[in-house]
Amino acid sequence: MFNKLFGRFSKDLGVDLGTANTLVYVKGRGIVIDEPSVVAINTRTDQILAVGTDAQKMVGKSPAHIVVSRPLVDGVISDFEITERMLKHFIEKVHRENFTIVPRPRIVVGIPLGVTEVERKAVEDASLSAGAREVYLIEEPLAAAIGARLPVQDASGNMIVDIGGGTTEIAIISLGGVVTWKSLRIAGDKMDQDIINYAREHFNILLGERTAEMTKKRIGSAIELPDPLETKVRGRDLISGLPKEVSVTSNQIRDAISRSLRAIIDGVRSTIENTPPELVSDIYSRGIVLSGGGANLRGLDKLISHETQIPVHIADDPLTAVARGCGIIIEDIEHLKDILAPSTKETEISN
Repeated sequence: MFNKLFGRFSKDLGVDLGTANTLVYVKGRGIVIDEPSVVAINTRTDQILAVGTDAQKMVGKSPAHIVVSRPLVDGVISDFEITERMLKHFIEKVHRENFTIVPRPRIVVGIPLGVTEVERKAVEDASLSAGAREVYLIEEPLAAAIGARLPVQDASGNMIVDIGGGTTEIAIISLGGVVTWKSLRIAGDKMDQDIINYAREHFNILLGERTAEMTKKRIGSAIELPDPLETKVRGRDLISGLPKEVSVTSNQIRDAISRSLRAIIDGVRSTIENTPPELVSDIYSRGIVLSGGGANLRGLDKLISHETQIPVHIADDPLTAVARGCGIIIEDIEHLKDILAPSTKETEISN
């Protein structure tokens, strides 16, 4: 009863709970939160010091009693309590200006393909504990396809490659469901680690995670560029232990991340090989759609197109595709319930 009463004054939300970033779509308003999935906690007092962007600034710079945590690993919850507190923070932030005393929104949350029953239940429980009155789950590639305005409910093949922070989700979608799919634990974070390893091996310099990520965004590319880019990176010299600055080029960064890119391309090819011929015909004419932050890597669409001989398109604002898809569902939940993933409660009842 109280849930329904408070629900009238709450804003329904679509949440892309990502390894690297969490995006929140508010019904009737659009995306209002786009912040890193990072939480800073004071272990002495057990208080949350910062969430999102403010916590991200503390990565690699905090004293021993301040733990800066990323509660999601490879797209799934690794720290339930911190995820719950992060979600609660974002829910309260959305409702702060509406003066809602106890927010009780309905929430649509994107989940990776192939998650276990336990991992699905963790997402539901964390959302409910954070203040949601109802939680709906949707597979992230399906949400990304809806956000990219693909006709997912038609009897035709749509292929989406969602490259996030922790996972790359490759899916063939038809009639509102996933026909063939592959989930790789190789994505943006793995590429950042590749750059750190490359700098250690070739320059004897240890880079921080944020430095590696910024380098990838500034000069990273999947193909050779006509005019190579260059930037300077700073880290700790592994021989002297002192600060060191070196210049790196886009060719070197491409070399660093080449194995991860090859694994993604092999995943795309493998998924196509296991797809029914009628759907492959549709994909050949419609093309492959890239979404997620990884889609912004220079030339990745050209590389995948060259390797598969299929046209490749990048979704409009690929980073927000999953959140927009969740938002479209929350705007019209009654008509789109059929494409949602079954909740763990429904599964328990059927068993």
